Amino acid sequence: MSAIPYCDDVLDPSVSLLQLADVAKNLGVPVTRVQQLLRDHQLLAVRRDGVPGVPEVFFDDDGRIVKSLPGLIAVLHDGGFSDEEMLLWMFRSDDSLPGTPAQALHGHLAREVIRRAQALGF
Repeated sequence: MSAIPYCDDVLDPSVSLLQLADVAKNLGVPVTRVQQLLRDHQLLAVRRDGVPGVPEVFFDDDGRIVKSLPGLIAVLHDGGFSDEEMLLWMFRSDDSLPGTPAQALHGHLAREVIRRAQALGF
């Protein structure tokens, strides 16, 4: 079992990923801290071409984790979603949002995304 939690790459190849070293650099923390964020379900990673990566959309313009992402992951995890299922839901296009739930976390619709995630658990 890997010390770095990641799941199968269920994302479209067009979804840009950041390698863990790049995430650490952006956050100003050691790579081991990024690995801990993954273990603590504050972030999700996939393994693409043998390399773990975190979707770039999970970060704001300053390279910080989007504020509502850890809460969304917690809600989906509590609702019984696997990491793969969470990623599939977050990156599925939604006509009622501007793009995908992952993209909507960057704007005023973040609370709506979390509300919808809560409703999925019932």
